[in-house]
Amino acid sequence: MAAAMAWLRRGACGPARRCGLAAGRSYSGGGAYPSVSLTCPLPGVPKAVFAAAESRERFETRVTVLENGLRVASQNKFGQFCTVGVLVNSGSRHEAKYLSGISHFLEKLAFSSTAQFGSKDEILLTLEKHGGICDCQASRDTIMYAVSADARGLDTVVNLLADVTLQPRLSDEEIEMTRMAIRFELEDLNMRPDPEPLLTEMIHAAAFRDNTVGLNRFCPVENTDKIDRAVLHSYLSSYYTPDRMVLAGVGIEHEHLVECARKYLLGVEPVWGSGQGRAVDRSVAQYTGGIIKVEKDMSDVSLGPTPIPELTHIMIGLESCSFLEDDFIPFAVLNMMMGGGGSFSAGGPGKGMFTRLYLNVLNRHHWMYNATSYHHSYEDTGLLCIHASADPKQVREMVEIITREFILMAGAVEEVELERAKTQLKSMLMMNLESRPVIFEDVGRQVLATNTRKLPHELCDLISQVKPSDIKRVVTKMLHKKPAVAALGDLTDLPTYEHIQAALSSKDGRLPRLYRLFR
Repeated sequence: MAAAMAWLRRGACGPARRCGLAAGRSYSGGGAYPSVSLTCPLPGVPKAVFAAAESRERFETRVTVLENGLRVASQNKFGQFCTVGVLVNSGSRHEAKYLSGISHFLEKLAFSSTAQFGSKDEILLTLEKHGGICDCQASRDTIMYAVSADARGLDTVVNLLADVTLQPRLSDEEIEMTRMAIRFELEDLNMRPDPEPLLTEMIHAAAFRDNTVGLNRFCPVENTDKIDRAVLHSYLSSYYTPDRMVLAGVGIEHEHLVECARKYLLGVEPVWGSGQGRAVDRSVAQYTGGIIKVEKDMSDVSLGPTPIPELTHIMIGLESCSFLEDDFIPFAVLNMMMGGGGSFSAGGPGKGMFTRLYLNVLNRHHWMYNATSYHHSYEDTGLLCIHASADPKQVREMVEIITREFILMAGAVEEVELERAKTQLKSMLMMNLESRPVIFEDVGRQVLATNTRKLPHELCDLISQVKPSDIKRVVTKMLHKKPAVAALGDLTDLPTYEHIQAALSSKDGRLPRLYRLFR
């Protein structure tokens, strides 16, 4: 007993323990293993420092508002690289008082010559020293200038971003090159096999006719020669003001970002002057519903050894809600529950093979080439729509199948499919937020709209709280609105807008019957 107590007092690293571990063990060459315990510190080796779970506060989004109204937002993230950018509350929805297409021009002109940098090549060479890349994206309500680079080059990156947004030269040569690029893009848009970008434009134009998010995101061909430096400066003076901007960063210290913002974005005179431009368009989106049809020969869209068959594309949408409303989360779950895709998709539940548009549409109707649900949400409205493609001779049947799916949304929701949709939405959210540029965009857009940011765990909690009754409530409200319809291709057999509206107002989603004496 005394011997046992002595062994315990010596502890795990005592000589008795060491001898026991090494006893009877030897190398294949005959030499004995050294009697070293893995639980004891090794002589001459520094003590290990283990990672520990840090407080959640360290990873919350921090926001500082500068004296000129500019918001600076940051999110800490482990890693050597950072993503920093400027988001502007500006886009095609604000072009009602201007020539349509200005945002498209600004997107193409981004990161061209500035007051400090003589050309785009000079900007790229400057970023290259810090392993950096740059990009600009313009949407209906936001223009985003972003740079990903080594975090040690933050001072250079913020200086560059300030110059790009407030001091662009907009030379005649650059504007002419932009005109050529836009004309080429518009031609490509009408020739590409995938009609989704064109249909998205059409459904927005039908849903919000001639207002806000219904205005064209792409520059019309007739406006390419009309937009010049004077037009651009007039627009920039109204919308590129500090109170409409957010400097967002991911992977950097907040204090350092604020310091750089004060240095390069506070008290800077923009190249277009400090004079007040036209009044900012604060119009609220007005949902109108309606139909836009484009008759087009789609038989030669994709020629070659395996040509894509001629298809007619239909998109039917209804107004949902803005991303600021509580119903935004139930709509996001509903969109995930509808899911869908192309008839050539393959995979398991992660690819949406158990969503309604797969089970009820693509799996049952072999002639349907596509059935996909989309949800577009803005600060004052939203649009839930379904895109479907099929042979021109089966357009009427395809439309009825889609209207029926809209009506079935308001029916019973099984617990299993709801839980699957919620789990898939949370999974997609968390996987996307593994990417630093996606976190940057999320931080920037949320702070631009609300001055704060909901963290992923908060969004996951809200998703978990969605009940079948929430889905039924938002769908019932949605079905009381007029539909928006976009149709592209051979539209000979397309039902009238009034018949589509009648189908969405019926109990079973069926189109009114047609009676013909001759077929």
